[in-house]
Amino acid sequence: MRLRSIPLLIIGLLSFQLAHSQNSEPITVVPKPASIQTSTGKFLLSKSTAIVTQDEVGRKSASIFNDFLERIHGLRLPVTSIAPSQAHIELHTDVEATNTEAYRMDVTSENIEISGSEQGIFYGLQTLLQLIEPGSSLSVPAVSITDEPEFAYRGIMLDVARHFFEVDQIKNMIDLMAHYKFNKLHWHLTEDQGWRLEIKKYPKLTEIAAYRDSTIIGQYYDFKPFVFDGQKHGGYYTQEEAKEIVRYAAERMITVIPEIELPGHSSAALTAYPEFSSFDSKDYDPKLENVLQGNIPAKNEKGEAYDNDLNTTVPGIWGVHPNIYGVKEETFTFLEDILTEVMEIFPSHYIHIGGDEVPKDHWKTSELAQQVIKKEKLADEHELQSYFITRMEKFLNKNGRDLIGWDEILEGGLAPNATVMSWRGEKGGIQAAQMNHDVIMSPNSHMYIDHYQSEDTKDEPLAIGGFLSLEKVYSYHPRPSSLTKEQQKHILGVQGNLWTEYIATDNKMEYHLFPRALAIAEVGWTNNQDKDYEEFSTQRLPRRLSELEKLDVFYRIPEAKVSINQAPNSPKLSISIDALVEGSTVYYSVDGHKADQTANLYSGPFLAPYTTKEQGPLELRYIIITPEGRQSNEFSLPIQL
Repeated sequence: MRLRSIPLLIIGLLSFQLAHSQNSEPITVVPKPASIQTSTGKFLLSKSTAIVTQDEVGRKSASIFNDFLERIHGLRLPVTSIAPSQAHIELHTDVEATNTEAYRMDVTSENIEISGSEQGIFYGLQTLLQLIEPGSSLSVPAVSITDEPEFAYRGIMLDVARHFFEVDQIKNMIDLMAHYKFNKLHWHLTEDQGWRLEIKKYPKLTEIAAYRDSTIIGQYYDFKPFVFDGQKHGGYYTQEEAKEIVRYAAERMITVIPEIELPGHSSAALTAYPEFSSFDSKDYDPKLENVLQGNIPAKNEKGEAYDNDLNTTVPGIWGVHPNIYGVKEETFTFLEDILTEVMEIFPSHYIHIGGDEVPKDHWKTSELAQQVIKKEKLADEHELQSYFITRMEKFLNKNGRDLIGWDEILEGGLAPNATVMSWRGEKGGIQAAQMNHDVIMSPNSHMYIDHYQSEDTKDEPLAIGGFLSLEKVYSYHPRPSSLTKEQQKHILGVQGNLWTEYIATDNKMEYHLFPRALAIAEVGWTNNQDKDYEEFSTQRLPRRLSELEKLDVFYRIPEAKVSINQAPNSPKLSISIDALVEGSTVYYSVDGHKADQTANLYSGPFLAPYTTKEQGPLELRYIIITPEGRQSNEFSLPIQL
């Protein structure tokens, strides 16, 4: 019996190794799941593979899964309530799940089972989509996954006030966010340069405030006086369109949080309704002030002088504008009326009121503002801002909602129940958490994805400035070590911000979002101890970028991983170039010539043509061509150890 068991043991080990080798591909899911146990074998997927579910929850998630499956792999699966005898995918909805975003998935060669709450089922199916290995036949490796997010709040902010985006564009963004398990879309709807939401009680907000006559050309800091394009820009969402966005997002487990800016960044609204402005001096000439501040040009694009009525134009430049809301009772009524309609459209628990970058110069000269400061026993205009925001918070609280504001709402005293969104670094978030207020971390150092993606900006599209690499985004940890464990519990999560002063098209939106949004997704979902940038960028990112290409997403092709080492038994350096897009082709040069498709075709590590001692410093230049034919920027770096 013992002698007979030896060959059986050998056969078993060989079978295990063979099956294991079939599953040797790394698990490339983004964001990285909490726990993955790999096994042997594969589940084969075909057009006859059924998705079995007993409820409407599962059917909705299965339908969205099929939409993605069709876009990526050209396949839709039948959905049924009766389990067939052949291999199938089975969804088990747990209505009593304590963690509503957690899920479990078990894949064998015969079956796939996904269990969790409504959200858990949805996220499990998104993970399943990413597990599918392309090829002549689609397959899923045998795994057991137990997964849940590290943070409850995982968001992206989209500014549609600087540049307007159509409903279909936003829906496509929501699809991508859902696929990578974001659960909050912060929708920045109002700004100095445009008002984007229909408010039925105040029709001039969309008749006048939704459009500007002209927009500055080029970078804000390049020209004074500014140069304008002379093109009308704007648009707005009807309440029905906004409700459709909310519904569409909710089906994909995303809550839409609206932002209505106050008391600053309100020039567009006050263009339509100047009676609610902070300007109440009879001697004040708002037209002259705005020309001096550079907020509007002295002449329009035709060279004609503007008339003396400030209220005929919405500003066409970026920056901070002096025209803010006043503190008269009629202004508070105006804002409460607006927020009433906003709450009817958006069921979100949170309403964002901005509260950032509020110039208080005209409150200082406003007779009414000074009377309110005296009457309310306030110390100064900073406390007047706190008074203003606290009034708005009380109104929202009375209606069962909570207020979010940017970290400037700390100035002058924080409203009692406010949640702080920390953008000027982490300082405001740390201060708020120490005061036992909830915080969403969104520091401009790591989460402002409108910034450049390269220090060398010559080949990059125009951006607001700054440099934020994929690696730096990935490195962020939202829980500051300076907080105690109890205080860290107030850190709800993280958000990437996409301001659109310099982003006016779908392609440019996607270029700024991806691949950095994949890093943000992992910052929000994955435990910090499980994060590893090398593993993320070289093992999991390449498959995901290939997936984005199939989804027709205009992502930025990232720099390759370049390794430069001393070659063995040679004075020369050995150079390897590993593109981070699966299946890419690389062309390179080391002789100072431009890298293009006539340059050297990379086929593996190569030696520098001579030593740096012989000729001085060398420069590697290369481009990446994706499988779909997209070409990267030309990248370069010195060849040296």
